Amino acid sequence: QVQLVESGGGLVQPGGSLRLSCAASGSIFSIVAMGWYRQAPGRERELVASITSGRITTYADSVKGRFTISRDGAKNTVYLQMNSLKPEDTAVYYCVGGSTWLNMYQGDYRGQGTQVTVSS
Repeated sequence: QVQLVESGGGLVQPGGSLRLSCAASGSIFSIVAMGWYRQAPGRERELVASITSGRITTYADSVKGRFTISRDGAKNTVYLQMNSLKPEDTAVYYCVGGSTWLNMYQGDYRGQGTQVTVSS
């Protein structure tokens, strides 16, 4: 089993930055892909970014050029650096993982979520 714990959310003004962290523990050898979803009230869940063990990354069009996903294998941690934040980035952000990219996309492993609020 894998446990994912997010941290780093909070309140930030438009144009500001935040860095989310996701620490993995347990059977981490089974994790090939990790990513970040976000869910806002009244909006569909959106896969914001993903990264594989080979460091291949994907980004939603809505965050390209503003968000960067990275992973530190030694710390078993994935990060989401969010810059130039907009009010529409407000959502609960969930860390997800899986033994394949598809399993990650389907949310085989998921953290408890961290709230990000962008507001003046």
